[in-house]
Amino acid sequence: MRYDDEAKAPDAHGGARRPDALHVPDTTDGKQGTSRRAFLRTTSAGVTSAALAATVTAVATSAASAQQPVPAAAPEQPSRMRPAGLTKPVTPACSGQETPASIEGPLFKPASPERGDVVTPGTQGVRVDLAGVVYDTACTPLPGTLLEFWQCDQNGDYDTSGFALRGHQYTNNRGAYLLRTIIPRDYWGRWGQRAPHIHTQVQAPGSPVLVTQLYFPDDTEAYGRDFAALNAADRLRNRACTIALTARPGGGYSGTFDFVLKTTA
Repeated sequence: MRYDDEAKAPDAHGGARRPDALHVPDTTDGKQGTSRRAFLRTTSAGVTSAALAATVTAVATSAASAQQPVPAAAPEQPSRMRPAGLTKPVTPACSGQETPASIEGPLFKPASPERGDVVTPGTQGVRVDLAGVVYDTACTPLPGTLLEFWQCDQNGDYDTSGFALRGHQYTNNRGAYLLRTIIPRDYWGRWGQRAPHIHTQVQAPGSPVLVTQLYFPDDTEAYGRDFAALNAADRLRNRACTIALTARPGGGYSGTFDFVLKTTA
C-alpha cells in the first residue's frame, strides 16, 4: 500500500520531531519488544551500559570487514550498471560534525526483527549492502548503538502487514554495522514526490535518538528512474545524508555511510 508521507512536518528550524515522540509501545509482552523499548527509554530512565551490553549483536565483525563488498544472494533486477570499481566520493573520515536529523516519515513499526538482512523471500529489487561506523562528535566509535531501518520496496510500497525491509541491529565492539537491503523506489506522499531513501533511527546507549533519512547519489541506476531529477525535486532531502555507492561486478551495489551522534541531550 502507498500512504501519505511524513506523519509530522519539520519544526520551524527544519529539524526532526523530538525523540520522546517515538512510536514505542508501552506494553511489555514479547522478549524482543521489551529489550528494544528498554533501550529507547535510556534517554530518560538512565539504563546502565551493563544492562545494555546483553542486547548487543555483532552484525559485522569489524568496521573494516563490514565495508567489504558482499556477493549478491540472488539475481539482481536488470539495471544499467556503472563500470566495476567506479566509486562515488567516499564518505569522509569522521569530522565530528553531527549527522543531520530529519522527520521520521511514514509507517514506523515498533518491535521489528533484530537482523542485518531485511530482504525477505519474494522481495525483488537491486541489492545494496550498506556498511559504516557510528561515532560520537569526538570521533570515538560507539559500540552497542541501536540502529533501526525501514523503507519501501522496488514499487514504492511499505509493508504494513509484516516486516519486509524492516529491522533493527546493534553496532559491534568497533561501532560498525552492516545492512543488507535493496534500493527503494521513489513514491508520492504528503510532501510530494519523494526521492528514494532509507528511514533510520540511531541511538547510542544513554544518548538522544537521531532520526534521519539516507539518500542515494544522482547517478544511481535502478528501476529506470532518474535519481538526479528525483533528488533535485525532493525538498526534504539533505545531501549530507547521501550514501557513497560502488557498483559490484555482477550487479548490485556496496554502500558506505558513517553516522556521527551527539551523546548528550
